[in-house]
Amino acid sequence: MNDIVRPTVAGMAAEGSPYRGFLYAGLMITADGPKLIEFNVRFGDPECQVVLPRLMTDPGQLMLGAVDGQLAHMNVRWLDRHALTVVMAAKGYPGEPVTGGTISGLDAFAGSGENDEDVVIFHAGTRLEDGVWKAAGGRVLNVTGLGRDLRSARDRAYRAVNAIDWPDGFCRNDIGWRALARTENGEGA
Repeated sequence: MNDIVRPTVAGMAAEGSPYRGFLYAGLMITADGPKLIEFNVRFGDPECQVVLPRLMTDPGQLMLGAVDGQLAHMNVRWLDRHALTVVMAAKGYPGEPVTGGTISGLDAFAGSGENDEDVVIFHAGTRLEDGVWKAAGGRVLNVTGLGRDLRSARDRAYRAVNAIDWPDGFCRNDIGWRALARTENGEGA
């Protein structure tokens, strides 16, 4: 925030173009500190999908507060839980993704059941065809696990990933490992 985001926003204001809205800084953390890859001026996925399940304040009210310049005076409330998101992508991604493959096992996370509060699945590149979910893109599903701590959030996300049957899909199995190592070594996330 101090090295990249605040100086950028201050610079825009100094040039007569104060910024209001969403500003997502895509960073690479290096041995020399954070390096900026890109700014997005929209909700990003999966970045947003790990934040929204914890947000208790109405996002519409926050957007209006930003537009009206009142965001600093608003009370933003967060669910006291951790969240972790795993992206499920189609084989071939980021190049030429394999599309059209059937995805099953999602019904355990939709409707009613104990999984509803612990797992949220965001459809990013799917289509419903005759009652069957099909892959229709590169990044297809974003699976967010919620828990009392980072380990339980991560475990829930990967349990959900493993319950999804999609032969043409894959995901990284190392999401959150650095933060989890810092947390479990007493360094904080």
